[in-house]
Amino acid sequence: MEKAFVGTKLRQLRRARGQTQSDMADLLGISAAYVNMLEKNQRSLSVNVLMALSDQYGVDWRDLVTDNSQSTIANLRTALQDPFFSGQQPDLDELRAAAGHAPVLVEQFLRLHQSHQTTLERLMRLGTDGMPESLVQLSPGAVVHDFFRQNANHFDVLEQAAEAMADEEPHDAYTTQHVLQQRLFNRHGYKVITSPVEELPDTLRVWDETERMIYLSEALDHRNRTFQLAHVLCLIELSDTLSAITALSDFPSEAHHSRCHVELANYFAAAFLMPYEAFLTKAEETKYDLDRLASAFAVSPEQAAQRLTTLQREGRRGVPFFFLRVDKAGNVTKRFNATSFSIAEHGGACPVWNLHTAFRTPGVILPQIVELPDQQRFLTLSRTTERPVFSMATQDRRLAISLGCEVTHADRIIYSRALDLTSEGQVSKIGINCHLCPRHNCGQRAHDPIVTELSTDTKRRGETRYES
Repeated sequence: MEKAFVGTKLRQLRRARGQTQSDMADLLGISAAYVNMLEKNQRSLSVNVLMALSDQYGVDWRDLVTDNSQSTIANLRTALQDPFFSGQQPDLDELRAAAGHAPVLVEQFLRLHQSHQTTLERLMRLGTDGMPESLVQLSPGAVVHDFFRQNANHFDVLEQAAEAMADEEPHDAYTTQHVLQQRLFNRHGYKVITSPVEELPDTLRVWDETERMIYLSEALDHRNRTFQLAHVLCLIELSDTLSAITALSDFPSEAHHSRCHVELANYFAAAFLMPYEAFLTKAEETKYDLDRLASAFAVSPEQAAQRLTTLQREGRRGVPFFFLRVDKAGNVTKRFNATSFSIAEHGGACPVWNLHTAFRTPGVILPQIVELPDQQRFLTLSRTTERPVFSMATQDRRLAISLGCEVTHADRIIYSRALDLTSEGQVSKIGINCHLCPRHNCGQRAHDPIVTELSTDTKRRGETRYES
C-alpha cells in the first residue's frame, strides 16, 4: 500500500466532532504528538491507524485515502481563467498547496465563483426571470454538469455494470438492439413497440410501467432506438445503483436527482453500446477517428464523441476531451468536460471558433487550434449532428458538436494531420463570449465587454464600432 498523507481530511474529521488532538489520540490509541504530525503530513497514515479511524469514526477508509485534489485543481484553474481575475495568476504549486491545506476555503471560493458566473449569465438574459432569488439559483442542468465534472465524467460502477450485462448477453454491435429487446421481454415482461409519429407527437420514447410497454417513435433511427432501449434498461435494472451514486450529493431538489438519473442512464447506455476496453483500444488504433468509431460500434458520431469524454478509468485513460453541443443560435444544449476548457462551462458563442462554421458544411469534421485569453491552446473538432424529424416543420433540426483536447495531445489525433501545429498563423484566438472576452481589436466583437473598457478615438475607425 502506498504511503497515505491525509492531514487535511484528518483535521476536518476531528474538528467536525469538536475534538482536540488529544481526544482523537485517545480514541485511536496513539499519542497526541502523532496526531499532530499526521495532520501536518509529517507522517504517513499506517494501516492500523486507518482501520482505527474507520472503526471509531464510521468512515469508509477509501474516502480518507482517495485523492480528489486533481479535480479540485482543475476546477480552480478553470475559475481563474475568468477575466475577472486579471493580473498575476497563482502557479500550479500554489494551487496544489491551497487544495491540500485549505480545502474548505477552496470549496467556498469555487462556490462563490459559481454564483458570480450564474449572476453574470442571468444579467445577460435580464428580463427572462424577475425573481431576485433566481439570480443565484442554479438550474438542474448546471448542477448535474458540475456533479459529472466533480466525478471526472467517469462512473466506474456503471462501467462495471455495463460490462457484466454484456457478459450475460453476448452480442456484436449490430445485434445489440435485438439483445436488448429480448432481455426487456424475458426478464421484465416489457414489449417494445415502434409507433408512428402521429401517435407520439413530439415524443421520442414512452416507458409505460403499468402496461409493460416501451414505445419508440419511428422518428428515431436504428442507432438511437438502440440507445433508448439501453437507457430504459438501466432505469429498470439499476435504479438502486443510480440512487446510490446520487445519494451522497447535495442536490437541492428532487428535480435535480431525476435529471441526474437521466444523465447517468445515458452514461450507462453509452458504456453498454461502447464497452470501455474495446472502445478505447479502437480509439487508439484509429487515432480517435470519429467516423471509424461510430461505424465499428454502430453508434452515431455524436454518441462516439460523447463517449470519448468518459475514458478516465484509473490506470487506463484515454485522451481527456471536452464535448459541447450548440444550436444555430449558439445556445449550449449539452456539455461534458474532462479538461480545463472554460468555454465548455460557459457557452460557445464566439464567432471566431469554427464550431459555428460547421453549419455551412454538414457532416464534415473541421479541426482547429484555438487559444483562450489565458493562452491555453486546444485542438477542437467540430461537425454537425442531426436530430429526429417529426414533420415537415421540423426538418431543420441540425445542431453542431465540438470535441476538443489540450494541444499537447494533438499528435494522438488523426485530424491534427491537416494542421501545422508549429505555425502561429493557424492559431485562432477565441473567447467565452463578447460580454466576457477581454480581447482588444477583435473584428468579430458584437458587444462591449463588461470586464474591460475599450478605447474610443474619434479620429480613427477600427474593425468594429466598439473600438478605434
